[in-house]
Amino acid sequence: MNKVGINVSFAQFLEQFPTIELPISLGDQSHLDFSRHNEPLPPLMIAAFLQPIEVVEDNEYTEYIACFKIPKTYDFHAIVYWKAELLNYTYTLATFSKKGELIAKRVIAGTFANEDTITQSVATIDDDWMIYILSGQNKGATNYDPTNSKKMDLELLPDGLIVESN
Repeated sequence: MNKVGINVSFAQFLEQFPTIELPISLGDQSHLDFSRHNEPLPPLMIAAFLQPIEVVEDNEYTEYIACFKIPKTYDFHAIVYWKAELLNYTYTLATFSKKGELIAKRVIAGTFANEDTITQSVATIDDDWMIYILSGQNKGATNYDPTNSKKMDLELLPDGLIVESN
């Protein structure tokens, strides 16, 4: 049994995430492809493995979609899942030890609404585990200004940590 007393194994949870070939890009509509090709995550698995690592408590509008597992992570497991909340849609990269203990977690892409500002981020994960993120904001009804875009580079390390790269 896991921490929430539910008899679902970590191995069964990982089976919900197909291993994909890198590179892969995540945009605002990518979750539609994942939801068409991947089985829905059972509520027991969400309760056992995703809700405990989330910062904000879920409500009746929260939805999760298993996206994929990163290949060739021999000493740890790395998954990406999509989470929908009211006005926030995020792709999260989470790494776990072989025993299922969280190593690191980072939102790498998504759409975030805050009052009159909408922020959209897209990410590409390369085959060398570099993660390139591009974010832009749109305030109110004004047009998007690409000169305000921000770039961030992350790296998935061989121990499962997710760090900013220079």
